[in-house]
Amino acid sequence: MPRIALTKGRLLEPALAWLSEKGFTRPDLAGRALCLPLGRGWEAVLLKGPDVAVFVQNGAADLGIVGSDVLEEDRPDAYDLRDLPFGRCRLSLAAPVGSETVPGQTPLRVATKYPRTAERLLAARGLWVRFIRVTSSVELAPLLGLSDAIVDLVDTGGTLRENGLREVSVLLPVQSHLIANRGAYRFLEEPWWEG
Repeated sequence: MPRIALTKGRLLEPALAWLSEKGFTRPDLAGRALCLPLGRGWEAVLLKGPDVAVFVQNGAADLGIVGSDVLEEDRPDAYDLRDLPFGRCRLSLAAPVGSETVPGQTPLRVATKYPRTAERLLAARGLWVRFIRVTSSVELAPLLGLSDAIVDLVDTGGTLRENGLREVSVLLPVQSHLIANRGAYRFLEEPWWEG
């Protein structure tokens, strides 16, 4: 049975709506099941965002819907079939309100879930940076003295403001993408995702 990996978080509802537009059945999310029937002979598996690319790359899922932030950071060995009309946000450098964000004699300490992407983008801007990899609550890092700034996803900026941070610079636009396992792609019967 062909399988599509979906992110359990913020992208799940728009992904299910997009799949419904493509003729799939909306699965029942009331229980705790992580494998759900979609109709048309497909099933969905619900994963954390970064795991979608891992499951697709390694053949545990044929397709996956994942943010371009994950594709930039992890560079999975999978086909990037298309961008999708949802999940738009941005990867930004943010710092506490009133702070200096350009390092002087010492490197800027930046907490992020995206150290490779952030290093590439900030090095291109000539910033001297030391990265601290965190996996959750990135906004807490400057508040608790762990870092001087953060690189994280920003949608409305509300979470930044609520935590005394300001967006210093947009580094990269981000949106959802449909990816495919390289081996499974050639056996998928129809490109239902086009159009």
